[in-house]
Amino acid sequence: MSLPLEMRAVVFERPGSFAVRTVPMPRPKPGHALVRVHASMVCATDRKILAGKFAGTVFPHVPGHEFSGVIVELGPDARGPSPGTRVGVEVHVGCGQCARCREGLYNLCLNYGKVETGHAHIGFTIPGGLAQYASVPVAALHELPDGVTIEDGAWTDNLGVALWALERGRVASGERIAVVGPGAIGLCAAQLARALGARVMLFGHGERLARAARFADETSEDPSSRFGTFDAVIEFAGTADAARDAIRLARRGGRVVLGGATGQGVELSGLDLSTIVRGQLDVLGSLANPTRVSARALPYLASGKVDVRDLTTHHFPLERFAEAWDTFVERRDGAIRVMLHPQEK
Repeated sequence: MSLPLEMRAVVFERPGSFAVRTVPMPRPKPGHALVRVHASMVCATDRKILAGKFAGTVFPHVPGHEFSGVIVELGPDARGPSPGTRVGVEVHVGCGQCARCREGLYNLCLNYGKVETGHAHIGFTIPGGLAQYASVPVAALHELPDGVTIEDGAWTDNLGVALWALERGRVASGERIAVVGPGAIGLCAAQLARALGARVMLFGHGERLARAARFADETSEDPSSRFGTFDAVIEFAGTADAARDAIRLARRGGRVVLGGATGQGVELSGLDLSTIVRGQLDVLGSLANPTRVSARALPYLASGKVDVRDLTTHHFPLERFAEAWDTFVERRDGAIRVMLHPQEK
């Protein structure tokens, strides 16, 4: 197949400024595959990248870290799925040599940002998938199971993030689980917890919580009425209020997993530490999706136990990225995830 010399891509030109423009076509590097991108989503983290809050991002930059597509070519020394394979992408690729990577925690790679060591944070430190094509490390690719559409495959990373938080919290069948934050990843976590056999109560506010009701057994806008109730609490709202509520919602001896505040600047205050100490709580952080956890999440999507179709609330061709961006940022019409289709005109 003859590939073009140029492609269209979203480019974050400098902090606060973006455009859709023609850029050189990438060629797969050693250990990479060239992926023809069919679906790519906008995430709240993209706002932080555009604002210049990630030190590893160098402008101009092609963003996009929630995407799927079809492999069209393998680079030198790349051992992975063959061309023609439909794949979803996870975000983190570690160097493979440091102490954290050897533990399987390549999301905590000690060589973060050092491309020369093999580290890659796709859409953050290397170009991402808000483009027609992307060069992706084969270690980040997951073959999509039969029954998973290529559009749903763009949720590969989100599902891994959600499942890792549940694994961190040791969520088990028969337990009472609270999920704080009815956003995209919180709703994935709620569905996965139910698939694991837990009973789930979802906490949030307004229209978004109302739309999310079918993804949980119960919903509530009032966490205070259920303080001290849950075996495990999973938080994906990213605010100090949400973290305080999450800790207070756990029963004595329970577990709390905080996964929302991935950026700096959110400080936790106003919580009596005896809530944790006297309650003998396990309070854990959860970052991204190491140890190939996305591969363990995709079967739940294939079986229908997790539904992401209704979470993808808006669709646009890549050329209308400015409209897609405003739709996501302003939460127009209850936007949860906004999907771009780079191959559409």
